[in-house]
Amino acid sequence: MNEVLKDLYISMKGKKSLFNFLSDEDIENLSAFFESKNIPAGESLWKKEDPFDYIAIIASGKVEIKKEAEFGGMNVIMGKYSRGALCILDESLRKVTAVALEDVSLAIITQESLDKLIATNPELGAKLLKGMLLTVSDRLRKSFDRIVTFF
Repeated sequence: MNEVLKDLYISMKGKKSLFNFLSDEDIENLSAFFESKNIPAGESLWKKEDPFDYIAIIASGKVEIKKEAEFGGMNVIMGKYSRGALCILDESLRKVTAVALEDVSLAIITQESLDKLIATNPELGAKLLKGMLLTVSDRLRKSFDRIVTFF
């Protein structure tokens, strides 16, 4: 079993998160589709122009997302994320760079594994996607709130 995914699920169970629609049994079944990855502090998780070929869920640590400013040489910090934050697929190249501010542990599902999950267990795939939609919607709502504070 993927212990990183299980620990993340246990710590976030009962909170509004991507695990909202999943049971203990669902996590057991999902763990076969996830892998774990550890990134040391100061290392990049990905860089601008890297492909979006997996979904990553931060299990522990903090990640800074930054984008190079148009006038060059400077980066704009787009956000800092910790446990439960989600980086999703969108079939394009990444527009930002992600750097581990602390040692980071990720639960990762690749596009290939997600497709396999949906093909072999569509109900479980739908529950996972529903939780991801909830998470992304919540993050978008918080982004709108931050933008409003600038005006």
